Amino acid sequence: MSACRIVFLGTPDFAVASLDAILQAGFEVVGVVTAPDRPAGRGMRLTPSAVKEYALRHGLRLLQPERLKAPEFLDELRSLRADLQVVVAFRMLPEAVWAMPPMGTVNLHGSLLPRYRGAAPIQHAVMNGERETGVTTFLLKHEIDTGDLLLQASIAIGDEETAGELHDRMKSIGADLLVRTIRGLVEGILIPVPQTSLSAEELQRAPKIRNEDCRIDWSQPVRRVHNQVRGLSPSPGAFTEWQGRSLKIFSSRPEECSVDAPPGTLQTDGRRSFRFACPDGWLHVLELQAEGRRRMPVEEFLKGYRP
Repeated sequence: MSACRIVFLGTPDFAVASLDAILQAGFEVVGVVTAPDRPAGRGMRLTPSAVKEYALRHGLRLLQPERLKAPEFLDELRSLRADLQVVVAFRMLPEAVWAMPPMGTVNLHGSLLPRYRGAAPIQHAVMNGERETGVTTFLLKHEIDTGDLLLQASIAIGDEETAGELHDRMKSIGADLLVRTIRGLVEGILIPVPQTSLSAEELQRAPKIRNEDCRIDWSQPVRRVHNQVRGLSPSPGAFTEWQGRSLKIFSSRPEECSVDAPPGTLQTDGRRSFRFACPDGWLHVLELQAEGRRRMPVEEFLKGYRP
């Protein structure tokens, strides 16, 4: 379709949808940069990234640098003579990389920038109870997620939608937006627009999810705890302490009502109901995983439950 030479940088499954859309649209992908193989699974075998597996299946030239500033990697990247670089779910790039191609480097981000800048925009949007989010394409520059905007698409968040479900919907929406962005840049009809300034409250941050973000605080309102569960499902999962062990909760239902029990109190009928008290209601657990056991519906879990 176009003489534009593209280098794609990405690692997880989320990025595969974009790489596939770029190829299906007829653009020339002259190279793919992804993370080195990492140990994974019980046997800790070296495992390729989802992007690497896709690139190998389609015969694309592959680069897996340990260090993005390594002279040998920069020389190899330069030899690809890319007009444009496209980044989807990859690590932070040094200027020597993102400033290399004449058309710049485009990044696909999972929020409506400038809101939710950071590594985990999908999770934080759901955890904060947002009703809307979106995807953004922008040109990389020095400060993370601050480059000039290219295109955006809004996405409504379902009342009970988890971060995992939203992530899966975003893959295809983001891939389509990315193809439209590349086409607009190649045709010269897309003009980058600087990001607007927002107050600290409006801006919202989306840093990498930490262990303390996953720990449930039962003194919080039940709706907020429910959103925390949604925002961390399926990974890494919200958790609480139960019988001296970690208990992950992947699905829940909030019941806002008066409660005559201290926050964190567990009540169960031993068959279907397994709920924790919050100041303004009960959080009914629907799917969970006890430490050392597999993930399962609460009814199955309660068959082997012993108070």
